[in-house]
Amino acid sequence: MYQSKFPAGPSDAEAILDHGRAVLDLEAQALVRLSFALDEEFASAVELILQTRGRVVVSGMGKSGHVARKMAATFASTGTPAIFIHPGEAAHGDLGMLLAEDLLVVLSNSGATPELRPILHYADRLGCPIVAITAQRHSPIGQAATNCLALPQVREACPVNISPTTSTTLMLALGDALAVATMSMRGVSREQLERLHPGGAIGNRLLPVNEIMHMGEALPLVPADLPMRTVLVTMTEKSLGIAGVIDDDGRLIGTITDGDLRRNVDRLLTSTARDVMTINPKTIADGTYAEDARAILASNRITSLFVMDHDAPETPIGLVHIHDFSRLGLS
Repeated sequence: MYQSKFPAGPSDAEAILDHGRAVLDLEAQALVRLSFALDEEFASAVELILQTRGRVVVSGMGKSGHVARKMAATFASTGTPAIFIHPGEAAHGDLGMLLAEDLLVVLSNSGATPELRPILHYADRLGCPIVAITAQRHSPIGQAATNCLALPQVREACPVNISPTTSTTLMLALGDALAVATMSMRGVSREQLERLHPGGAIGNRLLPVNEIMHMGEALPLVPADLPMRTVLVTMTEKSLGIAGVIDDDGRLIGTITDGDLRRNVDRLLTSTARDVMTINPKTIADGTYAEDARAILASNRITSLFVMDHDAPETPIGLVHIHDFSRLGLS
């Protein structure tokens, strides 16, 4: 852990915490004001996005530009094609990235950012709809927009009310609201999100269990009439802490876990798998998302789930263990 060169005393630490809490309280209050301020303009902006045949092109300068870049990424990751254009680069040739069927979203707290003028003029020439996010509805940018989303007048969290803090928090949240509302109205499915998020933690959560399950020779399956002494050998070899008991047609009729072994320790050497198994075990269908399978394990306080064939729901084709999810970071 980081150790300050000049460690703060108790009074200094409390002052630091007070400053931090004051910032969070101020920004939280501003977000509540923004929520109450949403009106038909917000709904109209979402309708414009839904009607756009091209992309959502987002632009802003300075801190607003950083928020605009994130906003474009959020739109793209929730099913709305979007890109960010830096207004300074736009004036030096990147205006060609904006097309007639696109929608332009511009961010400017003051509503008078001079660097945005070239892209605004070009969008107007192309006939692109413009959505402005600004604290000044009657500013030049607000007036130039097809649709203006006005931020409430708030004090910046900066002690001297200069550095963009509260205002950029509002822009960021409003961008999320636009993207998610659009996503909801489009009816974007989890399957579509899976295709957009193949990597990282989100990709792992939406990974089908078929891609991580144990199958084939690794699958611990035993016939119902197999002596328990042989079942123990199978469970030891497979090292998954479970055995699936199947009938003559390959259907799963029960499972044997470490708990079953402990409960039947006095008769293990004289029993068959059928005698010791637990019937009606929890299972999942193939194609189940990893995060859903992990939730089932947690809610039932178990460590393994057999994965059943979608077309033959009583036939096991794989098995997932809690350790498989830990390796994905889904602990």
